[in-house]
Amino acid sequence: MTRIFVAGHRGMVGSAILRQLEARRASGEDLTLITRTSAELDLTDQAAVRRFMQAERPDAVILAAAKVGGIHANNTYPADFIHKNLMIQCNVIHEAYAVGVTRLLQLGSSCIYPREAPQPIREDALLTGILEPTNEPYAIAKIAGIKLCESYNRQFGTDYRSVMPCNLYGPGDNFDPENSHVMPALIRRFHEAAREGRDEVVMWGTGTPRREFLHVDDMARASLFVFDLDRATYEANTQPMLSHLNVGSGSDISIGELAAMVARVVGFKGRITNDLTRPDGTMRKLMSSDKLMAMGWRPEIALEDGIADAYRWFLEHRAA
Repeated sequence: MTRIFVAGHRGMVGSAILRQLEARRASGEDLTLITRTSAELDLTDQAAVRRFMQAERPDAVILAAAKVGGIHANNTYPADFIHKNLMIQCNVIHEAYAVGVTRLLQLGSSCIYPREAPQPIREDALLTGILEPTNEPYAIAKIAGIKLCESYNRQFGTDYRSVMPCNLYGPGDNFDPENSHVMPALIRRFHEAAREGRDEVVMWGTGTPRREFLHVDDMARASLFVFDLDRATYEANTQPMLSHLNVGSGSDISIGELAAMVARVVGFKGRITNDLTRPDGTMRKLMSSDKLMAMGWRPEIALEDGIADAYRWFLEHRAA
């Protein structure tokens, strides 16, 4: 029996990973899945995490817990983003090591890469340039998580792995109008405009930045694909630092094109205009997932189908 602690199991990615692990268990795989809500276990509390790890003794850990948000949230709460993410990572990774966990997978973010990184962004672009200022504190925390895993591997011989997803979306996303990422923000904005019969939706920025999107169920499959890799294969593909792997769809779309696609899915018929006083953020961010795809993983969900799936979930769980 393998005991797996899924940290952040109520978040968008963590819940998708948990669903797939539960399906494996239902099909006969001998798994014990360990979860705790944030009310049951505060991952920023080192003593609490230590007690939990000592009591549960997991064989493996999947670290999907994080404080996340869009441009507005990152600009408004930079101290929260760097502090809470650093604490979560330090506590979970170190206390896992302390109780003998040798296998761990942590999820990061594509914002770790420099603002002007060559496109598509390869894993070795890490720490080669200036970060995007709008989310630098969060990015630094996620870089620290990669380096924690890398350092424990080098010093203690652990098998701690990191995956860096592009922009994720899907069931379980945060649709808060102030603190959400671009995809759920657009879904909610266009839904409300269509419901209220408005003839205009105003978007932040110029609409020209390009982003890469991946459905969360594809990310969950990729995470478990990397989690299951034999150690020699993982290390051969993350040399020289035994660091991390990118996970993306392999293609990008402009925010303006994305807005038109979301409007079509939601049924908004009005016009889309731009608030040019608002920031664009990084102009393009397309990651190279060549290493992961060369090992056999491929995304399965087309973007417009995925948006429709995310919108169905929104209607069922969040819409007024």
